[in-house]
Amino acid sequence: MRTSVSRFLAAMGTMIGDRSTSDVVARLRTPDGRDEWIYCHSHILITKSKYFADRLSETWPTCQILDSRNCVEVYCEEHDFDHHITVLRLFYVTNVSITDICPGVKNTLGILQVAVNLGCPEIIATCVDYLEASPWEEAEEEEILKIIPGMGSLAEPILGRLQPVNQTTIVKIFLSAVMFATSALPPTMLDLKTSAQEQIEYMLTEDDDAPLLTADEDIKPKVRQSFKGLLTRFSNTVKSVCESGETRKFQSFLVDVSWACQILAKLELLKDFVEIWIDASENIVKVIDHISQSQSQQEETIETKIKVIEITSKVLEAIGYGNVILPTVKRLHMVKIWLPFVRILKPAVESSTTDEDECSVVKIDGEIWQSLESAFVSIILALPSGEQAEILSEWLSNKHVRYPDLTEVFEVWCFRSKVANRRLTDVQSSNGMIKML
Repeated sequence: MRTSVSRFLAAMGTMIGDRSTSDVVARLRTPDGRDEWIYCHSHILITKSKYFADRLSETWPTCQILDSRNCVEVYCEEHDFDHHITVLRLFYVTNVSITDICPGVKNTLGILQVAVNLGCPEIIATCVDYLEASPWEEAEEEEILKIIPGMGSLAEPILGRLQPVNQTTIVKIFLSAVMFATSALPPTMLDLKTSAQEQIEYMLTEDDDAPLLTADEDIKPKVRQSFKGLLTRFSNTVKSVCESGETRKFQSFLVDVSWACQILAKLELLKDFVEIWIDASENIVKVIDHISQSQSQQEETIETKIKVIEITSKVLEAIGYGNVILPTVKRLHMVKIWLPFVRILKPAVESSTTDEDECSVVKIDGEIWQSLESAFVSIILALPSGEQAEILSEWLSNKHVRYPDLTEVFEVWCFRSKVANRRLTDVQSSNGMIKML
């Protein structure tokens, strides 16, 4: 920059620091005691800076004399000292450009702060143009957010990329992302699909900030349509795997289905997902059995089972807690399919998730087992008492009686059965609704 400045100054015939032609001293001072005199020219300072123009005007109450010249003191912090020197030098440049400022977000931001404080519109405009167009590192962006909002309207264009967009645009991007993330894409686009799925989940997650959007009745039908395609392909894949024995496609599909379960739960659209999972449950268990028999990699087999059980847990919770209302036959079907599967899987997973050195090989959240047990209890307690009796009889005679623990179901069933005649006598005698089960 010194070469560029010197070139301009030479053409102007006036140079900063030229004591022989200087008529004013810009005195830079810091709290640490640094004190530097910069020999300048009043006609340039007045033209370039409102701060200097005010202090060199006849209306300013006092005018300090230093070295037989007018003196204007500028107080600054040590970390801003060099930026003040740079700004003073830029006063002597005709038509300040980006190259004169020495590009770099951090450097330009420092110069901009000084330019705003000294009231230098030409330098401010150049800095704003540079910062508005330049890429920012994460740390630089945070620094900009600290500094720029306090600089007023002149610096507002810099924040253009950080401004919130209208809800219509957000919905449009969200729906486009959902359509992309649920599409049948080639393996070469797996990373793009994964990224889209992560951002969709982020948009809907409430963390330190509110979700980016809340699905309303206009959005939900479009979202359901997109996910319906994904879930239909999964159902067809499960059927084809049962016939062909080719399990790889099923395993890769589980990642998408697990993600779909999370997103649809956030959008309160789990019913379609639950229906398809129920219809496919019997075949899913068959596929898992086939994987267990055919794969030599135990860890990979366990990971697949865990992913299936995580999804099943969400489905059973939705049924058990009344979030999805289903007829008795479907609820009973889920219990008969998944209760035996879970009771055998838990000890198998626990014995396989540590190696010989007792180091964890496959991770599973312990809360999943508790959630499954609670969901089974809720579902079974809502079944007709005769169906409950059948399930309890099988449970009490099974060697895996410890899990799931249906003690609560047993206690409630015993109480209900014992007092049933007394509690329901009036109803039975009045309309004959109750019959022996």
